[in-house]
Amino acid sequence: MSESLGNVHGSVATDKRTGWRRFLSFIGPAYLISVGYMDPGNWATDLAAGSQFGYRLIWVLLLSNIIALLLQSLSARLGIVRGLDLAQASRHSYNRFVNFCLFILAQIAIIACDLAEIIGMAIGLQLLFGLPLIWGVSITMLDTILLLFLMNKGMRKLEAFIVSLVLIVGLSFLAEMFIAKPDVVEIAKGFVPNSLSDAQLYVAIGIIGATVMPHNLYLHSSLVQTRKIERTDEGIGNAIKFNLWDTTIALNLAFFVNAAILILAASAFYRNGYHEIAEISDAHKLLSKIFGDMAPRLFAIALIASGQSSTITGTLAGQIVMEGHINLRIAPWLRRLLTRLLAIIPAYFTLIYAGGDGLSHLLVLSQVVLSLQLGFAVIPLIHFTSDKVRMGKFAIRIWVRIFAWIAAALIVVLNVRLVIQEFDDWSKSGNVSPLILDGIIVPITIGIGLLLLYVTVKPLLVKAPDKPNNVPHGIAKAIQSIDRINYNHIGIAIDFSRNDWESIRHGIMQGGKEANYTLIHVVETAAARYHGNEVMDMETQSDADNLQQYADELVALGYKANTHIGYGATATAIADVVKQENIDFVVMGSHGHRILKDLIFGTTVNAVRHKVKVPVLIVKPLPK
Repeated sequence: MSESLGNVHGSVATDKRTGWRRFLSFIGPAYLISVGYMDPGNWATDLAAGSQFGYRLIWVLLLSNIIALLLQSLSARLGIVRGLDLAQASRHSYNRFVNFCLFILAQIAIIACDLAEIIGMAIGLQLLFGLPLIWGVSITMLDTILLLFLMNKGMRKLEAFIVSLVLIVGLSFLAEMFIAKPDVVEIAKGFVPNSLSDAQLYVAIGIIGATVMPHNLYLHSSLVQTRKIERTDEGIGNAIKFNLWDTTIALNLAFFVNAAILILAASAFYRNGYHEIAEISDAHKLLSKIFGDMAPRLFAIALIASGQSSTITGTLAGQIVMEGHINLRIAPWLRRLLTRLLAIIPAYFTLIYAGGDGLSHLLVLSQVVLSLQLGFAVIPLIHFTSDKVRMGKFAIRIWVRIFAWIAAALIVVLNVRLVIQEFDDWSKSGNVSPLILDGIIVPITIGIGLLLLYVTVKPLLVKAPDKPNNVPHGIAKAIQSIDRINYNHIGIAIDFSRNDWESIRHGIMQGGKEANYTLIHVVETAAARYHGNEVMDMETQSDADNLQQYADELVALGYKANTHIGYGATATAIADVVKQENIDFVVMGSHGHRILKDLIFGTTVNAVRHKVKVPVLIVKPLPK
């Protein structure tokens, strides 16, 4: 069975600890989740709510937090009991086409989330250092390197980094509260629910979308599996209990941060007559005017920390969604780069055509998109955790199920009302042509609605049988008999390093004196890349002579050896030689590059492995 986030699965021991140490070993996953509940997208909706309506929408924040706590606890329960993340469980229950659609919708949500983090960090950098927004957006590309570094250091180091950023955000807003001096009585009144106008509904749905994030449900069901637990009823029960505490503490901290932003906006802006502050940069300027220099600096620092922490968890969620729904695994840095590029492109175009104001509107819109996708994560999650056949005694109780379905219904009903409202506005204003509205947008919306109906009804009517959780590269087959394989033509990659002798030795061990050996070397000079085998510069000639010397020494020892020079990109050239020479086995030396060196020098071994259809033996480098 494929493990979710396999490189860190079960990497944190919990079973050998007792008391507080055991409780602390479970602390961490929910803090990675909590950053999604206080990312820059939340800031925009909270600022809009506080500046436009004062303290009146605090109850929406509280309701969102309660819904988030319920759904995240279900997500953790699914991961602990079944050992599957939400995407993997969906692949068990729905067909390939539905899973592909769910993947696309989840990917759109992750891009929307990433878009919010890009915009938030860019605005934070501009506010703190005066960088132009276009530079700030470009700088956010560099966080790919930071993610690679942290993932390489292990799960606990990653969690510690995220928790430190969360503390920076929390302490910054605690200080802001002392500066703003909010009205405590009015805050208390804000916890009483009231009816929502159209303007309040749009902001309220944005708050729900910004607070209860769909990708966090995928992420939490995977992160809880980083804890190694006893697979007994007692061990599973304890893991659920400890993770519930972890979730409760972390999400209450997130609620404090979101409430602090809304209260700050209400105290600083609504109370002073600034009722249209939905933009982070405007909030920063007014904080400076009202409270002096310290408040806006704290605001900008918290914004940068929030954006950076959220972008890391978004990458992990993208990996989980891709592997779980469509059974595809790619390198984390490439996954991060693709997501970031897909988010940066709309940010660039918005900056070019609409400037900073358009960027702020895009931030709020991204949160509404997140809310629209919520049903596709929430409804399957409720189905999976209610399934007594697969969850056993850990299936959720009837009262929890009722509350979960009420939350799901609330989300869906609010979203349907928002869609109808938007269609009505578009048709009245004429901003969207009838051809596009009726010919493209309405059919897509109907299709999405039918998909939501399918994922809701299908598990109630048809119980899917348990299927093996296929790893991205297939299922292991039973070993029956093993026959000796004789390799007739062995290729050995040579790079004139201290590893050459080990590569040659291991190659000869595979074929003996019966096989033919081709020594392969690739010339990577600029001239070789452009001119191929027509180039005869000094390096090429020297390499050819040295390669022939190796071959002559092997012939003198009684082996059949020849040489082949390749040109240009190393992996492609080696693959071409393997095909031209009909080589049936390849031996390569590993350089042992790590992290940054992999990005700079590339990972030739992996590239060759995917380009050739013959076995590849990777020889470990000699110790220095």
